[in-house]
Amino acid sequence: MPVGLLLAGFRRGAGDPCHRRQADGVVWRATRTPDGPVLLRLAALPSDGEVVAHAWGAGAAWALDGVPELLGDADDPSGFVPASEHVALVDAHRARPAWRVPRSRAVFEALAGAALEQRVTGLEAHASWRQLVLRFGAVAPGPAGVAGTAAAGMRVPPSAAEWAAIPSWEWLRAGVEEARRRVVVQAAAVAGRLEATVDLPGEAAAQALRTVPGVGVWTAAEVRQRAHGDADAFSWADYHVSRNVTWALTGRVQDDAACAALIERYRGHRFRVQRLLELAGASRPRRAPRMTLPTHLPGGTPKAWSRGRL
Repeated sequence: MPVGLLLAGFRRGAGDPCHRRQADGVVWRATRTPDGPVLLRLAALPSDGEVVAHAWGAGAAWALDGVPELLGDADDPSGFVPASEHVALVDAHRARPAWRVPRSRAVFEALAGAALEQRVTGLEAHASWRQLVLRFGAVAPGPAGVAGTAAAGMRVPPSAAEWAAIPSWEWLRAGVEEARRRVVVQAAAVAGRLEATVDLPGEAAAQALRTVPGVGVWTAAEVRQRAHGDADAFSWADYHVSRNVTWALTGRVQDDAACAALIERYRGHRFRVQRLLELAGASRPRRAPRMTLPTHLPGGTPKAWSRGRL
């Protein structure tokens, strides 16, 4: 399994300053750890079946220790067998039998990114993430600070304290209205408690994450998928996911309730179902125009939105 494909879910848009993938498959990841910032370089050696990792910064040892989990070593796919009648899932699994659920252990970082994606399109959220990280994140350690290197210009996301200190007008300038800003700031106030959820079982982690005002089922699932490596953290309450999954498995577009009944047989692996189908490109045909709602930003104009997610 190519490292870039395995870690694609951590990349917040093509211009994400925290994540970079080279044409040769090498992946760079800038992140924060309990010990400080780190820049991680991952290069696969397919002929040897190995991945070579290098890290720079105060968090290097922590990041290197976590590389196996980041590459899905903690994921247990045993017991997952696609039903024969779910042909699209059978094919998706057959095409990527080595895919595993990665686990970053960076809970607050995952929550900050997910909060920015609430209620807006991916393009809007990714633009906001990029602008805020470039302005308030730090230059990543090592080669990121050296012009002309493959990692030049990469940034480590702001710390919890730095997110909380961003002035309100800077959030608005980045296209983030008060509701989403408030989620990040309130999460920053309890960042330590959130990081402690990383080893909790799925539902217990979800409940703990949802004690933050503004964090609902969808946001908690997005965090569990990335930080906790939870193979069952399906993206409920997303306007697209259940519709795409039901269409791929049955040929009919259905809602969350119908999707829940359909994939109950895969409990324990429901995010695995979602992600394998996403990687296979399973997406229902789109016929209706995209819905538009007025922006909450002062003086803004209407723009396309996804249905609200919390």
